[in-house]
Amino acid sequence: MAALDTNAASGSVPLSYYVAQIEKTDVLSVDSLEPVQLGLYGEVGGIMSASKKHVREGAAFPGFRKAAEEEFGDALWYFAALCRRLSHPLEDIFTDGSANGAYKRIGVASDYRHGALAHVLVPEKAVHLDAALFDLGHAAATLLAASPTRDDLVRFASRYLQALSGAGLDFSTVVRGNIKKARGAFLTPDPDMLCDFDDEFLPEEQLPRQFRIKVSQRASGKTYLQWNGVFIGDPLTDNIVDRDGYRFHDVFHFANAAILHWSPVVRSLIKQKRKSRKDYDEEQDSGRAIVVEEGLTAWIFSRAKELNFFEDQSRVSFGVLKTISEFVAGYEVSSCPPKLWERAILDGYGVFRQMRDAEGGWIVGDRDARTIRYESLEESP
Repeated sequence: MAALDTNAASGSVPLSYYVAQIEKTDVLSVDSLEPVQLGLYGEVGGIMSASKKHVREGAAFPGFRKAAEEEFGDALWYFAALCRRLSHPLEDIFTDGSANGAYKRIGVASDYRHGALAHVLVPEKAVHLDAALFDLGHAAATLLAASPTRDDLVRFASRYLQALSGAGLDFSTVVRGNIKKARGAFLTPDPDMLCDFDDEFLPEEQLPRQFRIKVSQRASGKTYLQWNGVFIGDPLTDNIVDRDGYRFHDVFHFANAAILHWSPVVRSLIKQKRKSRKDYDEEQDSGRAIVVEEGLTAWIFSRAKELNFFEDQSRVSFGVLKTISEFVAGYEVSSCPPKLWERAILDGYGVFRQMRDAEGGWIVGDRDARTIRYESLEESP
């Protein structure tokens, strides 16, 4: 029987490595198959839509390729979760799935330090995408049974590889992308692995390691910022008929600075741009980057209003986090994992709600600890 190459001497790593990397990201109930089955079925629908667009539009819309890779990755995640609950190793299932037909073995290149992720078998002959997608859909429907059999799993794995081949996508890219997405979205990042975007710059070009920002509201309804006793920025109002507290939105920029170590807006406010490096000054700290952060902040605020500004919530939807990653593509902050963005949003909105209710206060940030908190004006030293 043909098999995935797991020869340690070759330096290759089996699919069990993928399983180990994403296992802790599985936060679904282990007592029920239904959430995993429905999730898998939904992702197969996403594969059908994204793959057709990717093949139909081709180079005219390169974003469809990335979307198709992501859908295949999400389906693989749910399939791994289903195999885990049914006590069938994912690698064994794919081994048998790739044995059902005429396949050729290819190396799956990887940039992991341990070597290649695996060798997989892909169809030798060209696969018609429509037929492959129909077969994949039928195989996914079978997995909705109360107790899917091992043969059902093997059939799905085989159809998955065929559909992947028909869409012209690379399995290693799908796997790498899904590991990054899943771990970034669900696992608390290791502080030692996070970027500090200005630690190589002089102190006068760095965001402050610790800061206290006074926010006061005047009788006019306008808010004012003070840093080290000096007024910074312009006075703000809500600029909307429905007074929603947006006049305190600078809290979010300072949350970004403290937790993400990124905020072109704060750099502009305190005049600590990285002008010693022309590329950073123009590409990371410029007016366009400021507009991106302001636009992103306004968009998140519009979503937050629908959720009572994240009060009593411990999660930010992955849809929001995904949109954020699209907003900041091309900027240094794009290296921050979604989980860190989630923390910046939730902690920032925690301070915002207190600031709005008290109509002022102190924003206290600590970049070393990546924290932000609120202090009332009465607590001022």
